[in-house]
Amino acid sequence: MRGGAARSRDEGPDKGLDRRGCLIPPEPADNPKGEDPRGTAKPFAITKREVWEAYKRVKANRGAAGEDDQTIVDFERNLSRNLYKLWNRMASGSYVAAPVRRVEIPKAHGGTRPLGIPTVADRVAQTVVKARLEPVLEAVFDKDSYGYRPERSALGAVGVARQRCWRYDWVLDLDIKAFFDSIDHDLLMSAVRFHTDCRWIVLYIERWLKAPVRLPDGSLVERTQGTPQGGVISPLLANLVLHYAFDAWMRRTYPHIPFERYADDAICHCRSKAEAEHLQAALAARLARCKLTLHPEKTKIVYCKDADRREDHPHQRFDFLGYTFRPRSVKSKYGKVFVSFTPAASDRAMKEARQTIRDWRFSRPSGATLDDLARQINPVVRGWIAYYGRYHRSAFDSVLGYLDRTLARWAARKYKRHKRRVRRAYAWLMRVKTRDPTLFVHWHAFEQPQTAG
Repeated sequence: MRGGAARSRDEGPDKGLDRRGCLIPPEPADNPKGEDPRGTAKPFAITKREVWEAYKRVKANRGAAGEDDQTIVDFERNLSRNLYKLWNRMASGSYVAAPVRRVEIPKAHGGTRPLGIPTVADRVAQTVVKARLEPVLEAVFDKDSYGYRPERSALGAVGVARQRCWRYDWVLDLDIKAFFDSIDHDLLMSAVRFHTDCRWIVLYIERWLKAPVRLPDGSLVERTQGTPQGGVISPLLANLVLHYAFDAWMRRTYPHIPFERYADDAICHCRSKAEAEHLQAALAARLARCKLTLHPEKTKIVYCKDADRREDHPHQRFDFLGYTFRPRSVKSKYGKVFVSFTPAASDRAMKEARQTIRDWRFSRPSGATLDDLARQINPVVRGWIAYYGRYHRSAFDSVLGYLDRTLARWAARKYKRHKRRVRRAYAWLMRVKTRDPTLFVHWHAFEQPQTAG
């Protein structure tokens, strides 16, 4: 990235630096699976084992079909031939990415988000490159970058942000406008080349960036910037861009201001409103030099109001990774109630969870039993509880109560003895809960007392 103060080693993609050697680790010398030895048959040292392992990861992640309408099941009908063809083309340099299928995903507050879906073969190829490149980039990525990284999670970012909001009075809540669609290809490839000179990695990343988009009407659109949100390699490339555009720049220019970043969602903790305003202006200029734009409406300065910080400010709350941070009445482990600036499941997250429950359509009678419903929904509800139950978990109780009422409506329609009386069905459901509290995961997951905050 260009611009900013004097550069350190982290500013590698800028001009004037010496080329670095290939940082991709060499292939092990042994060859237990009988692949072609490196460098003897193909110009690019890609093994069949790498392609096979990448395919297994793609299969585990499932995903929709690309522009060729080929699903994972279709791909597996001639699996050996498809994988061999992909390996042969990647290893020989003749592999070319197919167009990316464009799908419009509705946003919670109106509008749509474009999602790019590569073909199954392209997802496997991207996984091969990611497996080689990710360990190299992980060695340089910032400790406060949490998105799409091994051993890091969104909950980790929320927890660190929670602690820092108690120590810092102000937050700059950042939002980059249309980030994935705005990434500059030249700047991105400059960063890629800085970290590896392995030709096939550079070549295929360039081809993926330039692959056209297949619109729903069948037309093709050339892409001159951005990386498709939905590609396997896209999160890694996005992190690389923001490492230089934001993380490294923040460490060098504002080392006293801590931050947490998850992909293009970031918050910065400031001591004063003036400091937050100055940082916002400096970040806007920095990102502009990197061909990115702060969203003028979604980027805001927030005051972390609580029992000890009692000033007034138009913004006293912000959303981060499915949690809303705001002043809340909480109880300490000693039983004292006080106001704390702390996170809990956001209204948007709970609205989406309720919509998921409605989509299950339990209110309609069916041949399913309670045991059948439990097997269907428990994995999803367990995930909700694990994520939204981590901080101020009582806020998510309304969703779990809604789930119980939905189950009661299902029972009132299914069983004649309840005669469509929901209250009677709900009382029966609570008796079932008493007899078998482990049937539904949410019946026993929140039984332990909590100290929020």
